[in-house]
Amino acid sequence: MTSEWWRTAAIYQIYPRSFADANGDGMGDLAGITSRLGALQELGIDAIWLSPFYTSPQRDAGYDVADYCDVDPLFGTLADFDAMVAEAHARGIRVIVDLVPNHSSDEHEWFQAALAAAPGSAERARYLFRDGRGADGSEAPNNWESVFGGPAWTRVVEADGTLGQWYLHLFDSSQPDFDWTNPEVREEFRSILRFWLDRGVDGFRVDVAHGMIKAEGLPDFTPPAEGGSMGGAATSGVPLEPEISAEPGDGAPYWGQDGVHEIYRDWRKLLDEYPDDRVLAAEAWVDPLPRLAKWVRPDEMHQAFNFAYLETPWNAEALRHVIDDSLAAFAAVGAPSTWVLSNHDVVRHATRLSVTEANPQGHGLGPRSKGLPEYAPGLRRARAATALMLALPGSVYLYQGEELGLPEVIDLPDDARQDPTWFRTNHERYGRDGCRVPLPWESAAPSYGFGPTDASWLPQPEQWAALARDVQRGDASSTLSLYRDALARRRAHDLGAGTLEWLPGYPESTVAFRNGDVVVVANAGDSPVDLPDGDVLLSSEPIDGRTLPADTTVWLSA
Repeated sequence: MTSEWWRTAAIYQIYPRSFADANGDGMGDLAGITSRLGALQELGIDAIWLSPFYTSPQRDAGYDVADYCDVDPLFGTLADFDAMVAEAHARGIRVIVDLVPNHSSDEHEWFQAALAAAPGSAERARYLFRDGRGADGSEAPNNWESVFGGPAWTRVVEADGTLGQWYLHLFDSSQPDFDWTNPEVREEFRSILRFWLDRGVDGFRVDVAHGMIKAEGLPDFTPPAEGGSMGGAATSGVPLEPEISAEPGDGAPYWGQDGVHEIYRDWRKLLDEYPDDRVLAAEAWVDPLPRLAKWVRPDEMHQAFNFAYLETPWNAEALRHVIDDSLAAFAAVGAPSTWVLSNHDVVRHATRLSVTEANPQGHGLGPRSKGLPEYAPGLRRARAATALMLALPGSVYLYQGEELGLPEVIDLPDDARQDPTWFRTNHERYGRDGCRVPLPWESAAPSYGFGPTDASWLPQPEQWAALARDVQRGDASSTLSLYRDALARRRAHDLGAGTLEWLPGYPESTVAFRNGDVVVVANAGDSPVDLPDGDVLLSSEPIDGRTLPADTTVWLSA
């Protein structure tokens, strides 16, 4: 295992609920993950990142943590976790776990103690309790809105039965925000980090890493536009990132405050005490890119998710621009750029990229949309976008199922939906269930091999049979084969550690560059383009002669 592995790593996100179910209860679990690690080793990834598996009432699919140092029985036990880590390490796969420091569950023992304690107590000081406004305190302390919809404050009933203080929850009302100005909170999370590092984890993906610190005085704030400009197209349905009600760049007093950097410098010192390059990766929705780069300065985090790249449309000019900006911004602080196209919070890119003039849904896929995006054009673009991404220098993140070309499951029955966004917006936003449907492993097996029974916590579409891993494994033209080949060649040509050089003379509709000994040409236009000399190393679609079709990416020997 080489030093600073994270600079070039291919990291695979596992959403535990939906990856693999070992006991047949319809819920993915840690034992299921362990049983399927061979498939990920075969895929060619360097590390896995697990979304939360901690003890939780599951009001927000585990992002409402009741105990940060134990495994929820839904997913198994600490012994199951240890077995998974050991098996992953035996296969040369590192393990990154999610950390949710902005808020806990309302069932966390600290919050239960706060509810039982009096205003002004040490127990309440761990969270953001405030008196209400107005003569009788009946108005919320400020006008902030929850990013899941509705107000960001809930009033509590005191021990004597009277209405009392309010507590802040930027997300669901079951997710009260910690007060990170409290030293006790900071020390608790140092202990949590050590607990998992001592169990062998290789790092942490930090949820809402642009949050935690709020502006002094908690001033009123009204976002410039509903949903925020980071949310994609302003159409019906769920925005591209449903967790954002305002951008840090919009001056939101609850995002991107400078005080977060002190926290991460402290954590970085703690991680540096451990061997083998343990890492911190930021989920920080911060714009513009040079501002995001502050999260990955040499004494802070190692990586930050490049959401600017994820949000970029399939347009050559826009792609060239964001690639240039990303490489420049991260290099300025000595950090690698990261690249990502899908995750558990956004519309899968095999659907998102299907947008054409005839299919104007854009990023807004919601219950009021008419018709469904066509699968074939979206998959073709998704394959081309992936082949482009995997050729870029830096580290890449893959979301479970994208290697199978899975689309967003838009037409889930209303009564099957579970995302808080669906309920808190009175069914106006789909939420994120469509990208979280359990994976297909074997086409003819119960629940398509997700588990040993037909049980599945979200219903799987019939389309899963044709996209199952066992169907694609033996097909050289499948999306799974494309990912395996691209990841193998990426490693063989050391593209993650390479340098990008733009190539002149290509049509404006193309993205063309050299990275080491590989030339990459992506045709994001409508017309074929001529290819230069060089052996074809990889192509996202079949190529006839020396012509590159539309929505196709090719790698050539330089």
